[in-house]
Amino acid sequence: MKIDQFNFAGKKAIVRVDFNVPLDENGKVTDDTRIRGALPTLKKILADGGAVIMMSHMGKPKGKVKASLSLEQIVKNVSDSLGVDVKFAKDCANADTEVAALKMGEALLLENLRFYPEEEGKPVDIDKNDPAFAAAKEEMKAKQITFAKKLASYADVYVNDAFGTAHRKHASTAVIADYFDADSKMLGFLMEKEVTAIDNVLKNAQHPFTAIIGGSKVSSKLAVIQNLLDKVDNLIIGGGMGYTFIKAQGGKIGNSLHEDDLMPEALNVMAAAKEKGVNLSLSVATVCGKDFVNDTEIKVFPINEIPDGWEGMDASEESLANWKKIILNSKTILWNGPVGVFEFENFAHGTGEIAHYVAQATQENGAFSLVGGGDSVAAVNKFGLADKVSYVSTGGGAMLEAIEGKVLPGVAAIEK
Repeated sequence: MKIDQFNFAGKKAIVRVDFNVPLDENGKVTDDTRIRGALPTLKKILADGGAVIMMSHMGKPKGKVKASLSLEQIVKNVSDSLGVDVKFAKDCANADTEVAALKMGEALLLENLRFYPEEEGKPVDIDKNDPAFAAAKEEMKAKQITFAKKLASYADVYVNDAFGTAHRKHASTAVIADYFDADSKMLGFLMEKEVTAIDNVLKNAQHPFTAIIGGSKVSSKLAVIQNLLDKVDNLIIGGGMGYTFIKAQGGKIGNSLHEDDLMPEALNVMAAAKEKGVNLSLSVATVCGKDFVNDTEIKVFPINEIPDGWEGMDASEESLANWKKIILNSKTILWNGPVGVFEFENFAHGTGEIAHYVAQATQENGAFSLVGGGDSVAAVNKFGLADKVSYVSTGGGAMLEAIEGKVLPGVAAIEK
């Protein structure tokens, strides 16, 4: 069922949202992006004349109640954003009284789902290597089903609008969907947009298609890179992971971040790119620092001639010039990961330039651009470019798994 075709009048809808928002030391929300992202779905339910029950996790309490991770802290923020006085249930697994009292047009927020280990479905306080772990895991699976059934009992309709957790087979993201028929479960507007954006890149891409993959480690993105080699025309590899590729070819990388055990895989990727006709572009020169701090001595070296005692920290102007040509000539762009140590102001330039190139390609050349991953998203937001790219993904891990070609449990549960 599509959410825009469903009438929620007279229905109670339980919605999995992602309200895992950052809080300061006083429990105040410092960034309400995720709350705002859920508003179209929540407002549609209320406008139709339905009632909404919101459920979310916050942080990693690991099955324990922690006041610092209570969703009660964000009730006012959600109320102000939604425009209704949001009620709160202090126990997500025992909210029958609050649910029964909920009238149409009203909204209820449940307490942190992860206060219960059943949400994640993993045994707590027992080591994976313990002989008793297997039995504990089976027992927890049974408890997870009971927990999901309880959550499902609160509502007539289930809506999943939490893309950031779509790659997790948790009680509230996948298991709960089994207790609603096909006409009573659906993706929310945010989830629909995320899935469509990824499909535009992976299934319906216009060419030339360029993927920009950055970040610190090859190991965290290897499966993504391998899956993209069958789809892209250009693959730009930047950030810390690039030095593994350089060292694998015999280059000198000084003290730069690298993974020796991944060097054979790096060479395999380069060979596969050549075989498939993919233009794999690495940095040609790099901005290096003497120490891994913002205020350090800086020099630029050829990327394969970095002296000992120096560490690659950002993409050079020469590298950026090469990448700008590729990006501006693209019709589909996927960007995940920074090309430098973005958290240090003196080494954020390269990532900022990539953000501008992606925005320029989108605005001036009509490219479709999908940006995802913490630092990539931070870069487009920092430079006020979020509305200049086609889509900014809210779920880093979920987006990566989708790009790897994996089926997301949170999406599959709705579709089956």
